[in-house]
Amino acid sequence: MHMSDGLINAPTSLLFVVVAVAGLSIAAWRARSELDERTAPMAGLVAAFIFAVQMVNFPILPGVSGHLLGGALAAILVGPYTGMLCVSIVLIVQALLFADGGLTALGANITNMAIIGVVVGYGVAVALRPLVVRQRLRLRVLGGLTFAAALCGTVAASMGFVLEYAIGGHAMSGDSTSLGAVAAYMLGAHVLIGIGEGLITAVTVTAVAKARPDLVYLIRTAPRRVEVQA
Repeated sequence: MHMSDGLINAPTSLLFVVVAVAGLSIAAWRARSELDERTAPMAGLVAAFIFAVQMVNFPILPGVSGHLLGGALAAILVGPYTGMLCVSIVLIVQALLFADGGLTALGANITNMAIIGVVVGYGVAVALRPLVVRQRLRLRVLGGLTFAAALCGTVAASMGFVLEYAIGGHAMSGDSTSLGAVAAYMLGAHVLIGIGEGLITAVTVTAVAKARPDLVYLIRTAPRRVEVQA
């Protein structure tokens, strides 16, 4: 979800600019260990795909649009740190060239979609991975794993917005009941978005894994060798 300018106050915007810069600095440093001759071209394709799907959005609340995020997809295919950079580049280009998301809210948008969404989505995928790599990783099991990761990452990113609104937006509204309503609406809307994102992520990752499992970072970095079968 993209936040527009003025939805949270200036101190809160600045706070999450600092969070975003710190997170991306760590990601840029650690991404060097993920990028190789296989990951670098894939990262470009993933960024282009995320850019395309995020351009299809719809209003959820005043100043907030909903759309697919792509964080879990990026992390599973190219690694969490490279995935953060891919999503961040997309968000920066959208804000600067298409006015999709406010410039003052860019730090918050990056925090939600490129950091929280990626970390939670990939964390869920890694947590579930031991359950499915004991012998052979079947594509349908991989699909379920990636579906859950994308759903959780999307919902977590929306809750990041709720936190930011609670810190710097709720006080501006002056409505003592609005925070609960915003949280409930964001949660409900992003559960539905997460289901759609989970399906797209599952289909995309399983298609890549079927053709080239060596291009799927989650599989390639498993503690033990994984053999993919239909």
